[in-house]
Amino acid sequence: MAYSKNLDLVLVSPSAENPVCKMFDYSKYKFEMNKKAKEAKKKQKIVEIKEVRLSPNIDKHDVEIKAKMADKFITSGDKVKVTMRFRGRQLNFINQGREIMNNFKEMISNGQVEKEAKMEGKNLVMFLSPKQK
Repeated sequence: MAYSKNLDLVLVSPSAENPVCKMFDYSKYKFEMNKKAKEAKKKQKIVEIKEVRLSPNIDKHDVEIKAKMADKFITSGDKVKVTMRFRGRQLNFINQGREIMNNFKEMISNGQVEKEAKMEGKNLVMFLSPKQK
């Protein structure tokens, strides 16, 4: 019957007691499914993680410039990873690094803290993301 109508016979549920088949144009069905997948992919927002690096002996003006950059990244919809690398003797001044991170966090107007500043090896890392609506 399917062959006479130039359609495909597709087995829908083979494991049922009475196997169920359906007659339709399989190539058209496949085309429609690909089209729906492409539409869904277009509407999807890919979030990138941008990184801003600070140092423990950074000047106030430099922190302000980096905060503006991070703010711009956040307004464009990206997440921001703020890292501060400690080298050698700088490891003795982790508290100063936390203070700089807290000041940096307060300078950001459009974002929220996703993950607080935490030591990971010799780096102090904090994640910022856009505010949820």
